[in-house]
Amino acid sequence: MTVDEVLARIAELDDPKVRAVNERHGDDHGVKLAALRSLAKGLGTQQELARNLWGAGDTAGQLVAVLICRPRDLGEQELDDMLRHARSPKVNDWLVNYVVRRSPLAEALRLRWFDDSDPVVASAGWALTTDRARKPQGLDLAELLDTIERDLSGAPARLQWAMNHTLAQIGIEHEEHRARAIDIGERLRVLEDYPTPPGCTSPFAPVWIREIVARKAG
Repeated sequence: MTVDEVLARIAELDDPKVRAVNERHGDDHGVKLAALRSLAKGLGTQQELARNLWGAGDTAGQLVAVLICRPRDLGEQELDDMLRHARSPKVNDWLVNYVVRRSPLAEALRLRWFDDSDPVVASAGWALTTDRARKPQGLDLAELLDTIERDLSGAPARLQWAMNHTLAQIGIEHEEHRARAIDIGERLRVLEDYPTPPGCTSPFAPVWIREIVARKAG
């Protein structure tokens, strides 16, 4: 399929009700994610088509592009440019989760984005730092906690969410830092009142840490 054919197929799948829901979350498309996944599965991996779809600037098309690209074939500058133009929250999420995390350049990009002045870009750096916190060789976890303690409360929402995830991950994975991670969460109260559906874990770090640690203990 060509770019125009893919975009025409996406237009056929557009549902005004789905669009209304997505727009409330900042995503300007009206296609169910399952339908986009099915479309991408039928296309398979096509790097040139993925690049061209991304360049067309259509949000749903960019989501398909993320699913059909080959992460190892994307360079550091190209991925940086993609992230900085991924203003839709879902495109940003999928780009980081399905492409950057699978790239051999993930650590280089983490370092590049971590302190970026754009909070959306910085949030991607923190998302990758959450991954690194599981195997923290070369990371100063105490220094990370210092930064979280200083900046978490005042961070913009997307960056705050990513930093909070790093806080929870450190507390879950590293017993020697657990008490401090819980203490930071309890003092800052970030996401304490976040609505959490039944059966799901609260993103409030102290609850999150204690619940996952208890599960692992069996």
